[in-house]
Amino acid sequence: MTKDIDYKHFLAEILIDEDTLQKRIDELGEEISKDYRGEDLLLICILRGGVMFLTDLMRRINIPHAIDFMAVSSYGVGVRESSGSVRITLDLSTNIKDRHVLLVEDIVDSGHTIASVLEMLETRQPKSLRVCSLLDKASRREAVVPLHYTGFEIENKFVFGYGLDLDEFYRGLPFIGVVDTDKYTPPD
Repeated sequence: MTKDIDYKHFLAEILIDEDTLQKRIDELGEEISKDYRGEDLLLICILRGGVMFLTDLMRRINIPHAIDFMAVSSYGVGVRESSGSVRITLDLSTNIKDRHVLLVEDIVDSGHTIASVLEMLETRQPKSLRVCSLLDKASRREAVVPLHYTGFEIENKFVFGYGLDLDEFYRGLPFIGVVDTDKYTPPD
């Protein structure tokens, strides 16, 4: 079982180290603070993967802002695939009408999930609705998703750490690593 094995066993490489991550988050915080100065900003974190990113990002945003959370589930055929059929498992507790909303996401891959979330949130009439994603796998994009703030564009690699899980484990790592798929077998 994954929890009994040290992650180093199936770590192929550290894709983005802790210092590089934190430097880029500093830059994103400055940019977001500048863009939303004087506005009513609400950060919405997509659970669970976005939590570490949100926590670090909100400490770098130097203007008043509120936060809320959503959890979504997308059903797919495998561990690494999403069908794009999205179900909200935890909805917002905040009314977003006439507010500037910034969705904070860990990774945008095919784009189906975030596109569905954006479509649903648009019906609630926010003043603006933008996306800030730590990682962007643009080469895998199937749905059109405007990313207004991006930490890093990455290749199509199976990644974990810094909020991204590997079968629900290893989210707390301070870096983003690549899984050695020759050494890693998903649990049944």
